[in-house]
Amino acid sequence: MDSVVKPPRILVVANQKGGVGKTTTAINLGTALAAVGAPTLVVDMDPQGNASTGLGIPNSSRRLTTYDVLMGSAPIAEAVTPTKIPALSIVPSTVDLSGAELELIDLPRRNFRLKDAFAEYQRNPTQPFSYVLIDCPPSLTLLTVNAMAAADAVVVPLQCEFFALEGLSQLLKTIDRVRANLNPVLEIQGIVLTMFDKRNKLSDQVAADVRAHMGDKVYKTVIPRNVRISEAPSHGLPALVYDLRCPGSQAYIKLAGEMIQREKMRAAA
Repeated sequence: MDSVVKPPRILVVANQKGGVGKTTTAINLGTALAAVGAPTLVVDMDPQGNASTGLGIPNSSRRLTTYDVLMGSAPIAEAVTPTKIPALSIVPSTVDLSGAELELIDLPRRNFRLKDAFAEYQRNPTQPFSYVLIDCPPSLTLLTVNAMAAADAVVVPLQCEFFALEGLSQLLKTIDRVRANLNPVLEIQGIVLTMFDKRNKLSDQVAADVRAHMGDKVYKTVIPRNVRISEAPSHGLPALVYDLRCPGSQAYIKLAGEMIQREKMRAAA
């Protein structure tokens, strides 16, 4: 008798604010997790398709996408696309996904299309994943709602800037609403401070404020502002492959280790 394959831990990388490092975090965290032996799937839920581009998947290779999965025209198993990184795959996205918002409104279980697709995949998984990271658009749309309804927990990238806490409070309200109405098990896995500039006193102040409000929900690891992280996507590579030794890459490796440790503690509790 075949042993039951343990379902992956599904984490949604979300923030309603743009430019905070969501896609960068999804790409590089996924790469770091895969590198330590945890097969990882990135699901690109952003119509801009930046996660797909950043992992080197050209538009011509995006035959089946998250749009097809949400519309029910293709199962996740057929949309999974390998990347250049061993043990890291992606369900890519194209601009077609921008039309999904209107099309989903009239479909049954419109908030649970992604959750149902994962449930179907898990009944007969073609390859086991330890983690699924869902990269969301920078707004609260049906795409983000589908991601949160399917997820176990949320990873929140938070830029070290003046309005960070204001944006965080809006996101926390959204998570509370999703938990109350769609997904009672949804939790915050962690908040990761991004674009930290140690030369800037504001970064220190924002970090201190977020830690004061959110306590141990905030990861100890902070992601520094780093030009190599910014350059990497234009080469279709995660920063960890583009320049492993740069401070940004090293920070994402530490973040992956911290996340795995949190997951072990959660499983043991």
